[in-house]
Amino acid sequence: MPAGKPAGVPCVQLDEHRRCRLFGDARRPAVCRSLQPSRALCADSADEALRGLLWLEAATAPDAQRPA
Repeated sequence: MPAGKPAGVPCVQLDEHRRCRLFGDARRPAVCRSLQPSRALCADSADEALRGLLWLEAATAPDAQRPA
């Protein structure tokens, strides 16, 4: 997504199982490579992890993109 990805919009590189098609590929964006598995990030389930990522996206969005 050359122009970036809005919060809440799934990455175009996720497959039907929400797995990154670019994992291990040099084309994978640096921001994705910087996310390291941890209990805080992964939580206890895929649903909890997704909610955490959505929160992280919203919390770090430029002010113009943050929900009111």
